[in-house]
Amino acid sequence: MVRPRFCRLHAIDRRLRSDVLIVATEASADMHAARALEELRRLRPGLTAFGMGGAKLRAAGLESLRQAEEMSVMGLAEVLPKIPVILGILRELTAAAEARRPLAALLVDSPDFNLRLAEKLKRLGVKVVYYVSPSVWAWRRGRVKTIARVVDRMLCILPFEERFYENTGVSARFVGHPLAERPRPQTPSWYREALGLAQGRTTIALLPGSRRSELKRIFPPMLQAAERIRGKHPDAQFVVPVAVTLTEGNLAPYLEKHASLAVKLAPGRTEAAVGACDAALVKSGTSVLEVALMLRPMVVVYRLSWLSYFIGRLFVRLAHFAIVNLLAGRALVPELLQRQANPDRMAAEVERLLGDGPARADQLRGLEEVRASLGAPGAPCRVAEELASFLPRAITAVEDAPPPSESVARSEPATPTPTASGSSTRS
Repeated sequence: MVRPRFCRLHAIDRRLRSDVLIVATEASADMHAARALEELRRLRPGLTAFGMGGAKLRAAGLESLRQAEEMSVMGLAEVLPKIPVILGILRELTAAAEARRPLAALLVDSPDFNLRLAEKLKRLGVKVVYYVSPSVWAWRRGRVKTIARVVDRMLCILPFEERFYENTGVSARFVGHPLAERPRPQTPSWYREALGLAQGRTTIALLPGSRRSELKRIFPPMLQAAERIRGKHPDAQFVVPVAVTLTEGNLAPYLEKHASLAVKLAPGRTEAAVGACDAALVKSGTSVLEVALMLRPMVVVYRLSWLSYFIGRLFVRLAHFAIVNLLAGRALVPELLQRQANPDRMAAEVERLLGDGPARADQLRGLEEVRASLGAPGAPCRVAEELASFLPRAITAVEDAPPPSESVARSEPATPTPTASGSSTRS
């Protein structure tokens, strides 16, 4: 009699876990990580992800233990009061990693937090993929040694960063900039129609940042500049994208003081808000590249607490602080820092970019060059592939085998059923 055969599950050990830890603590990181997670789940359909993120990561399927909105601060003076909260989040994520033992982690930007987390993950044996390199080429170069020790793969989004890491012990790759995914922009009228803005009016975008501390320092002088712009352009209308880490309520107290301005809020619609404008006032950061890729003239502004500014000046040695100017290798867009970022200067610089004058034409030519330098589309896919290289491939989960009681020797050795359980290692 032929005995019935049965399906025996392969032993599942830690190498075959499907958990991935993802940490993104600010709006731009949340956006980039969400796209990478979408691509990763396409490559590994059974994958689950947990960690910390904002609305976009949560929508992409992240099990969010803590929310990015909890760490919406920047600058030494702004961070100090929140240190207990930040340390608590660090402990919670570390404990979750220890309990769930993910095979890999994707840490996005925020080096002051994520490099500390990477050290703890390294001790747990978790492979660390770091997306969006810290600006070690600008300041605190000593962090390169830490990166070499705790990061298994550094994924760079700026073309010169991979070369910077050569001969440092850091395994780095330029994956292209995630914003290069975006197609060339439509005309301003297309975006104005989408947002319900008037077509024939002078339109200025105001991008004050994604943190409440940035709003406090930057939004009031921006709105005062808007008043001055309206003085010369009575038809002017203004559009403000609201970052996912903020709410319209966060902006309301500032807007109430300028109730006569025509201001349209566009929650989560940075691309449309920028696309609709004739020129933009932009807080230095990721938003600068977003505006550059939309090929809209801009003025870049930045204000820190004086303590943060003083400490930064001690360590930063760069000719420019706006990333667009660093990529262009020249002062392509106006930069207004600290006291220079006052309403009169902001309004005057924006005025130079309205109409069809040489300042506008020169900036638009330069922005085309910057857009071309950011690499081909596909950064999220390349990030997902890098992270997937640390995960097991799809495995054959069942194998035909005789019942355990049938352990007699056979005349011929059994041929094991091959599996597809590949693993990827890096030096």
